[in-house]
Amino acid sequence: MYAIIETGGKQLKVEAGQAIFVEKLDVEPGETVVFDKVILVSDAATKVGTPYVDGAKVTCKVEKQGKEKKVIIFKYKQKKGSTRRRQGHRQPYTKLTVEAIEA
Repeated sequence: MYAIIETGGKQLKVEAGQAIFVEKLDVEPGETVVFDKVILVSDAATKVGTPYVDGAKVTCKVEKQGKEKKVIIFKYKQKKGSTRRRQGHRQPYTKLTVEAIEA
């Protein structure tokens, strides 16, 4: 059984027991998060929502909060001596473990 949920402006395919990384949520490690924006649920029969499946929800447990590896942004214009800029960015994330999918 799997489901497609929407969180952080992205759509993710999730299965029970799977660990997923989503955009940072304002929750503490050990808490439970329930996603009710379920786009599709598939088990014996597939249910597709318009836009969301009624009564479907995905329950997840928060494992940890963290930051991804640093991405280097380097801007450069050739033949111009002063237009080199180097910048780094680390995107925050929340690691979740999917506990249950209810349809």
